Amino acid sequence: MPGKKASSVLNKIAPDNQQERLITIGWIIGFTDGEGCFTVSLIKNPTTRTGHQIFPEFVVTQGEKSISVLKKMQKFFNCGKIFVNRRHDNHKENLHRYCVRSIKDLNEKIIPFFIENELRTDKKRDFKNFAIILNMMKKKKHLSKKGCNTIKQIIGKMNRSKGKK
Repeated sequence: MPGKKASSVLNKIAPDNQQERLITIGWIIGFTDGEGCFTVSLIKNPTTRTGHQIFPEFVVTQGEKSISVLKKMQKFFNCGKIFVNRRHDNHKENLHRYCVRSIKDLNEKIIPFFIENELRTDKKRDFKNFAIILNMMKKKKHLSKKGCNTIKQIIGKMNRSKGKK
């Protein structure tokens, strides 16, 4: 169900060589299926009219030794930032996170890419919910109490809440 917009976005972000493009796309899909996350946080914020702020992000994590793959993803999508989490648990290296938080980049790059190139694991359900929320935000529905409550219900079906359908 890819549209013209998704195809044109993909042409702008994917490598020029067709064979390399297909390999890169397959790698990104597989890597995201294994190490990625589409998440939306609902943060209490009394200064907003709904009392909450909606915070969507696309995240892929890796240990410090594999930061180069995050840099490749960042270059491929031409957006997002890489953050370090200096953790103090049983791991011997820092964890790095490639994050795309810009609503514009999520709507114009990340969502069209994953619509055109479907994930293969149950993560595609999280992506669909993620895309629904971003679409609601595009339509400014998150600015009403009703819209915010709908988003809250959708968030409840994502990621760690795997039992909820």
